[in-house]
Order: sequence, then C-alpha cells, then structure tokens
Amino acid sequence: MEAEPLLMEDAGLNLSRHDNSPSLQKRSDPFVRIFLANIQEVLLGTKLSILFSAIPVAIVADQRNYGRAWVFALSLIGLTPLAERLSFLTEQIAFYTNPTVGGILNATCGNVTELVISLVALIHHKVDVVKYSLLGSILSNLLLVLGTALFCGGIAKREQKFDTRQTGMNSMLLLLGLLCHLLPLMLKLSGTPTELVAAGELQLSRASCVVMLIGYIVYLLFQLWTHRQLFEDGEGEDDDGESISNEKPGPVIGFWSACFWLVLMTGIIAPLSEYIVTSIEVASDAWGLSVSFISVILLPIVGNAAEHAGAIIFAFKNKLDISIGLALGSATQIAMFVIPLSVLMSWIMGMDMDLDLNLLETSCLALSILVTAFTLQDGTSHYLKGVVLVLCYFVMGACFYVFRGPIPNIKL
Repeated sequence: MEAEPLLMEDAGLNLSRHDNSPSLQKRSDPFVRIFLANIQEVLLGTKLSILFSAIPVAIVADQRNYGRAWVFALSLIGLTPLAERLSFLTEQIAFYTNPTVGGILNATCGNVTELVISLVALIHHKVDVVKYSLLGSILSNLLLVLGTALFCGGIAKREQKFDTRQTGMNSMLLLLGLLCHLLPLMLKLSGTPTELVAAGELQLSRASCVVMLIGYIVYLLFQLWTHRQLFEDGEGEDDDGESISNEKPGPVIGFWSACFWLVLMTGIIAPLSEYIVTSIEVASDAWGLSVSFISVILLPIVGNAAEHAGAIIFAFKNKLDISIGLALGSATQIAMFVIPLSVLMSWIMGMDMDLDLNLLETSCLALSILVTAFTLQDGTSHYLKGVVLVLCYFVMGACFYVFRGPIPNIKL
C-alpha cells in the first residue's frame, strides 16, 4: 500500500516534465506512463544513449560465435553508457534519503562497474586482470579525469580556487593505500628466502586489507557524520563577486523506478563483464596490445566515464571542489575499499591474491599519487596543472603499451 503513493508521485513527477509527450502516452494508464517517462529519462537522457545499441549486438555476437575480439570491443562500448547511467541512478535514489544515507549510497555504488568486473574476473581465476584494472582505475581518476577537469576549468576561467581540506584528507588515505602496496613489494625485494616470501606477502596483504577497510570506514564516518560540514556544498562568491550556488536539481524519476533501473542495469553489466574477462586475451592477440595495457588503460576509461563527464561539466561551471571530489573520491574508494574487498573475496573463494603489484606498477601508482598531491597543495588551479597531469597519464600509458614483460602469476 505504501508503494502506490510513490508510484503516483513518480507519474506526476515525470509527466510534469514532459507536457508535450504523445497523446498515446497521456491516454495510457499511470504505470505505462511512468515506464515510458522513465525510458525517456534513463535510456534517452544521456548523449551516450546511442552506445546502448552495442549491448544486444555483443550478446548476438557471443551467441553466434563471432570473433571474440569483436565481442570484447562491443561489450566495452556497451559498458560505457551503463557506467554513466549507474551514477545517475544512484544520485536519483540519494535525493529520497537523508544526506548521510545518500553519501553512503554514493560511496558504495560509485564504482559498481569496477566491482562487478573484479568479481567476474575472480570467478574466472584471473587475478592479474583484477590487479591491473583496479590500478588503472586509480591512475585514470588521478591523472586523466582530474587533469582534464583542471584543464577545462582553466580554459573557462583563468584561475580557480578550491578547498584544500578535502584534497588533503583524500591524499592521506591514498598514501596509506600506497604504503600497504609498497610493503609486500619491499618484503619481496628484501632478500628474504623465496619460500618464505610468498606466505609472508599473502599474510601481510590480507592484514593490510583489513586495515585499509577500517581506515575507509573511519573516513566515511568522518565525512558523513562527525565532520559533515566540511564536505557540504554551500553558496559563495567567485573572484568577480558573482554568486555561485552548488545546489543540485531535484529528482527526475521516482525512488522505486530508480531502484528498478539500478538493479536492471547492474544485471546487464554482469554478462558484459564476463564477455570482457573471457575474451581479453583474444583481443590482446588480435589487436597486438598487451593484457596489461588493455586492463590498465582501456577498461578504466570505460568504468570512469561518469566521473570524467561530471568532473568536466562542474569544472566548466567553476565548481572545482565538486570536480576534485569526484576524481579523488573515486580513486580513494578504489584504493581503500574495492582493492581490499577484492583481496578478501579472493581469500573466501580460495585464491591467493596479494597487494604486490610488482615494481613498475607500484612505481606508477606512487608517482601518480605524489604528483597529484603536489598539484593540489596550494588550493589554486589553472590549465597548466591539468596539462601536466594528462601528460603524465599519456607517458604511463605509453609505458604499459611497450611493456611486454610477464604479468603477475595467478595463484590458485
């Protein structure tokens, strides 16, 4: 009985926004009108909607046993709008909750695509794909997404300012995550006998993952409860004395409608992720690209489509705090939540996944965190800082492109 008012509210909410809708839609019953209005908002409400057509083509290509490289490419294209729409639906659900619940929801669902790909890869015992894709997601957020946002903001406005308190807290958490990745590598390079290193790395990694999850939970309490005022959007003035409002528009679909579409799109991501994981080696051979390059560069660009688009839009609107929060918040969540959760899930599934990313990968992670921290330390931004971050990402991408060494062994 409680769902009926919400559904009727959904109908009024959506139809008020589409007064020029076809007469057939107006004459149909409320449930049909809700569904048609939701299709217009969810499926057609993004410029990436044309990419949805790749999803059925990928399914048909898999069923008809077409080239696996084509299945991989089509699945990758189909994941792009799904990742963007997941972020949209999470925001819609957050409108119907209080700020604390909404913040936790955004923090939990912000990287659903990466979580699903990691889980599918673990099911197929491809630990290397999990490590590389999550590493690439951090590099993409810190260098590509943030760098593009700073560049676009610098083009729109000569110099922008932002609050360094939020960036400082995210940098501290990222450095904690880096420490947890460095110690297993240092243990391996310390000269300890080989037979003792593997067991030590695994035990240290699992203990470090528990510490990282505790740190992330404390960060959520700090952000959403004890010091929430530091992260709340307000209204101020820019350097020209113009008012800047960070108020977000209201919801465009109802609560239950958003939940339905969120579950549906998450269910679609699962088979597409399986297509990607099972065909990544074939695509690597067909395209002449290493698995590390595909996992570090291509997969994260798709998974971070929502953060990339949102960060650029807010930077153009001179809301750099939101852009930085999107990029750094997503990177922090991957480093402190998704990675340790993947390690613990692999433990439950009987696989030995550790935090050792090897020397090259760990060096790229360390340098990306350090250069981002130095870039954001003074609270001001211009387009040159964005250019530097993007160029750093291109150099690292070129490094993984030419890197043909062995990828981490799968430990079963």
